[in-house]
Amino acid sequence: MKSPEIEELKRLVKEKYEDTLATSTDFEVFSLMLKNKYNANVSTSTLKRLYDYVGDEHKPRISTLNALSRYIGHPDFSRFVAWLKTSPCYNSSFFNADQLMSSDLRCGDEVEIGWRPNRMVRLEYLGNSRYTVIESSNSKMLFGDVFVTGCFIAEQPLYLPFLERSGERTPPFVAGRNGGLSIVRILKTCDNE
Repeated sequence: MKSPEIEELKRLVKEKYEDTLATSTDFEVFSLMLKNKYNANVSTSTLKRLYDYVGDEHKPRISTLNALSRYIGHPDFSRFVAWLKTSPCYNSSFFNADQLMSSDLRCGDEVEIGWRPNRMVRLEYLGNSRYTVIESSNSKMLFGDVFVTGCFIAEQPLYLPFLERSGERTPPFVAGRNGGLSIVRILKTCDNE
């Protein structure tokens, strides 16, 4: 059984461990380290199930969740969950940002977006929140790609459900995964009147 809290616990454990948990040996080494350094008894098979190494859906025991919570610095799993609910890292909030809304554009307007390290893409607005790539430098977006987005937000990644490329849809795409979009600007407006 998966829950957002358990998934976040797993992620934080992997982040702290700073080694891979991808092979049977990895799980054996991790289990032994938990026992020797933290006096936590979490079996290799339990870790394999928890991290989906073996296909066995089950709800982990609270003792396992407590041990892993202690490993990342929380007294137990219930207090880890309480911390998640109050941590500013996980709370929804409003924020101020420079943004470019599709609803503020007209067909034919040209927009430029960029992100680290040196990605630049020039777009033409097609209407109905659709854009086509008219120039691309160092990006996986290609000339002629079409996508839909309601807005571009500076310093936030641009998540797209797909790019339309040569009549096909790509898998989801993210631009600016690390650090977000560093450039969001209108280059040219088309006066349709």
